[in-house]
Amino acid sequence: MPIPEDVTGEEIDKDVRQELQSLPKTLADDVARNLVMVARLIDEDPEGAYGYSRVALRLASRVAAVREAAGFAAYANQKYSEALAEFRAARRMTGSVDLWPVMADCERGLGRPEKALDMAGAPEVHKLDKAGQVEMRLVAAGARRDMGQLDAAIVTLQSPELASNSVQPWTARLRYAYADALLAAGRQGEAREWFAKAVEADRDGSTDASDRLAEMDGVEFVDALDESESEETPTEDVDKD
Repeated sequence: MPIPEDVTGEEIDKDVRQELQSLPKTLADDVARNLVMVARLIDEDPEGAYGYSRVALRLASRVAAVREAAGFAAYANQKYSEALAEFRAARRMTGSVDLWPVMADCERGLGRPEKALDMAGAPEVHKLDKAGQVEMRLVAAGARRDMGQLDAAIVTLQSPELASNSVQPWTARLRYAYADALLAAGRQGEAREWFAKAVEADRDGSTDASDRLAEMDGVEFVDALDESESEETPTEDVDKD
């Protein structure tokens, strides 16, 4: 797959670059450039990211960072079985538990919420950092919702992190998930309050909390371009005798 000339491979994380040092330099550079493309495209063009991840995988399947990148690319394309296999491979190589929450979410994607809940109660969760534990809580709440257990999902999300007034990288998503669960349970007043709190914390637009809040308030957004076009009255040439 073609890679833009401005992509050198130096853009990748230094820890990944260190992993690639086990490869011949030319091969390491090729793998690095493909990994850069995965990271660059995964949000806006998941299929493209997946293609580059497969190239990297063919070149260096024994590098944990490559297996992890391939897992996230597959995950972004809802290829959950493939993603889970890649995450498991990466975990075997590194011994790290960092991928535990996304592995559990793959179980959800495969229609196995009970397995995701089992993973949420596993000893590995206690080894996660705070961000990982919050992510695991989000996955567990999602699994509860998959099983139709709305009240249990709400309780799962209730935590010191949710109650905290400090804004962390996970705060907006946690508040959003809580608001969404409340709304699904018919608790609209509380849901509106938490969507508003999610908006306050969402500094990088990681959720559509503002749209959800506006929708609850009955606010409709009109495309300015469409509105201006609709106001224009077409003119017809009139022949005069």
